[in-house]
Parts: sequence; C-alpha cells; structure tokens
Amino acid sequence: MTSGTFSLDGQTFDVDNNVWIVGDDEQVVVIDAPHDVEAIAAAVGDRRLLAVVCTHAHDDHVRQAPALAARFSTDAHPVPVLLHPADREVWELTHEGVPTTDLANGEVVTVAGTDLHVLHTPGHTPGAVSLYAPELATVFTGDTLFAGGPGATGRSFSSFATIVDSIRDVLFELPPETRVHTGHGDDTTIGDESPHLQEWVDRGH
Repeated sequence: MTSGTFSLDGQTFDVDNNVWIVGDDEQVVVIDAPHDVEAIAAAVGDRRLLAVVCTHAHDDHVRQAPALAARFSTDAHPVPVLLHPADREVWELTHEGVPTTDLANGEVVTVAGTDLHVLHTPGHTPGAVSLYAPELATVFTGDTLFAGGPGATGRSFSSFATIVDSIRDVLFELPPETRVHTGHGDDTTIGDESPHLQEWVDRGH
C-alpha cells in the first residue's frame, strides 16, 4: 500500500492505494503504480518486471506507471504500460503524450505460469478493467468493486448504471468463492458482495 493524493474535477483527496504484485521469484507484473515509485520498485526487487497493468487511468493508480516501467526496462526487454484504450482521455490528464500499450477485453496476461484474464468492467472510468486469475481464485477489481459496494461514479468519465452492469454481468458471473483484491481497502469475495446488488441499485450508491 502507498499513500498520496487523487485529483479530478478540481478537487484533491488524500488516499491510500493497494499495489498488487503477481508472479514468483523470477518475474512479476505490477497491477497499478500509484504514489511511491521507490517503494514499488523495492517490492519488485531484482525480479524481471514484465508489465505495469493499469486497472484504470485515475492519477492515483497510474502516477508512477511510466517511471516504474522505465526503471525496469532494458533494450532487450522494454516494460510496457498496459491500459484499455477507452481510458486514454483520462490517462492524458496525468501523462499527456506518454504512450501506453492497449489492453483488450479477453486478453490474457501471463506471468510465472499464472494467467490474468482481462475483463472490461467500465463505469468508474470508461476503460476500467478487472484481472481474473482462475488458478488463484482471485480477481483484481481496481476501483470497480469494493468490500461494501461499487466504486465511485460521481465524477467525470463515470456512470453508475454502467458500473452496475459491469458488476452484475461480468464480476458476479465469477465463482462466489473468488477473492476480490481491490484498489483501496480490504479484500472481499464475490459471494459476499453479490447478494447486495439490488440494495446498491435502490440507493444509487
């Protein structure tokens, strides 16, 4: 976890962000690269970084993505920053003109024998994705699904109706025992959250 700020629509908030590192003793991917590049790099250590995968392009999830990728890139093994193209406009708010590599729905990112299946789960942002690892019975949801409800949808580029569709039609189709690793806060499971969907809809969470 790293701490910093999130800024959008002229407002700035203090936030703590989860950073997820998936792999083994030889190679890893980093899921989201927020505030502290030194801390993330230290956690990666001397392992080969295959990619920085962005669950979405809000600044508190991608602020250090280009710097982290550059830190571990070599001429032989450049490290891509993977982002769904629907979030390019949001990315440009923080990293204008900085290139990314497109991440597509249904794509599989493989690291150390573990497959991360890319699920396009828009709503929090247009290009938000979740990463499902069947072998780990785990899904990394970024800011789409938290313990207790959907991610925020009250700011630019977001849609409550869309995030509800993503959660209902994509995430809640996963096995109920699937552990949910979120972008902020505590873990949960699909089974713990799925009974509450109608409550969230009714209150427009």
